Amino acid sequence: MNNKGQFAQLGLTIVIAVMIFMSGMIFINVIKDSVVDARTALSCSSALIISDGTKLTCLGIDIILPYFILTIFSLAGGLIISKFAI
Repeated sequence: MNNKGQFAQLGLTIVIAVMIFMSGMIFINVIKDSVVDARTALSCSSALIISDGTKLTCLGIDIILPYFILTIFSLAGGLIISKFAI
């Protein structure tokens, strides 16, 4: 079978992966503002006066941004790597 047309699919996949990556990195600013607002509303900076449940909620809010970044990297990287693996 002729594989000459496979490079166009690879190029399109790379362009889509870059678009997903860039749109995710742009969306981080929106998420960061929401995380800061939530931390301010919960008083997460004063750990001595809040309850244990609130501390756990603050921890959950703090982990949103790294998980979102890892998700964007894995989506974009998965698209590119899937074309090389198959």
